[in-house]
Amino acid sequence: MKKRILIGLLLLVLGAAGAWTAADVEECTSLVATGTGTATGGSLLWKNRDNPSELSNKVVFVDDKPYSYLALVDGDPGNGRLAWAALNAAGFAVANTATTNLPASEPSGNPAILMGDAARTCATVDDFEQFLKHNFGKNRGTRSNFLAVDARGGAAIFETHAHGVTRLNAADTPEHYLGNTNFSRTGTPDQGGGYLRFDREAVLLKGAPGGKLSVGYILQTMSRDLGHPLLRHPDRALWHTFPPDTPVWLHTNHTIDRPSTASAVVIQNVRPGEDPGRATMWVILGEPLTSVAVPLWVAAGTPPAELWEGRDAPLLKESARLKDVLRPLKSAERREYVDVTRLDNSAGTGWLPATLAAERDNLRETEQLLGKSPTPSELAAFEKTIAARTLAVLQKISGPPAGK
Repeated sequence: MKKRILIGLLLLVLGAAGAWTAADVEECTSLVATGTGTATGGSLLWKNRDNPSELSNKVVFVDDKPYSYLALVDGDPGNGRLAWAALNAAGFAVANTATTNLPASEPSGNPAILMGDAARTCATVDDFEQFLKHNFGKNRGTRSNFLAVDARGGAAIFETHAHGVTRLNAADTPEHYLGNTNFSRTGTPDQGGGYLRFDREAVLLKGAPGGKLSVGYILQTMSRDLGHPLLRHPDRALWHTFPPDTPVWLHTNHTIDRPSTASAVVIQNVRPGEDPGRATMWVILGEPLTSVAVPLWVAAGTPPAELWEGRDAPLLKESARLKDVLRPLKSAERREYVDVTRLDNSAGTGWLPATLAAERDNLRETEQLLGKSPTPSELAAFEKTIAARTLAVLQKISGPPAGK
């Protein structure tokens, strides 16, 4: 009871202070899938985190009880108690997106507080449902879509506001997955946001190889997508035909990879009955088109310094440098445009083929490692190797130096 009261008070304090405004923050694209809908048989959670007010993200390890966890956090203050996506030692993972077509509460609390505490205390999606119901109430909730998966195969979206929690199970859909952006299915139709991204996400989901979602498809195709459901943007397969000296501009404010995309996380869970310590958090720091995913495990403890050290983590700094190359126009509305010839072109000077290849290496080597039942120390050593190698790949890409 004391814990529930404390959480409620925290939500009230932060909401009253204006710490979080759903309309301005967390305009994300995401999904959950059960093992039946994935290539590996384990549940999946994906979140492209769009946060125009804070593009600096990092990953921290929180050593706590009953469960330690990895948390995606803002660069400052970088406290794992405020988690924007998290994976814990039990294989439970949680993330969120903002929604604005559900009833509002006044004040509205910060969902990161809830997710941090849920990562510490929940082992399953069912646990999370009870957690939400115990901690919500009049003027004590937050209007948000919460996504959750667990090591037992659970996968659900919880549409929440001050007066209710609605659970939507991925297992209840024919595809065994649920896509999600910035509106709620139980909310007022045609209000909220993210409908264009949701429509594009639905197209990409239908194109998953073999009808099964994989980490590789989500990271390499979905998280970096510049397609538009209404406009004819040139397909990525054509970019290599464009001359390098003639910019090809695409407007990306309504695409999945966006100017506000600060990071991407994919939770690759184990199959039911397997060791939840092998659940993997794949993290892209920065805009996905300007970075490379690396794998992390709760069992490995503190992530490599490349993902957390400093106000802006080293991987984030290199991604930000490339973002300035990809989006060289500086005013806010011009920043919404990318020059895709920086990514790929007929002269072979674009960086995307190389970064995608490096990421495929990370995916392949991780699959090989997990097939050998590695120890926590082996996982930690592998993380360090992959993180250092990934940073080196980004540093080799020509362009302005980091921080310029």
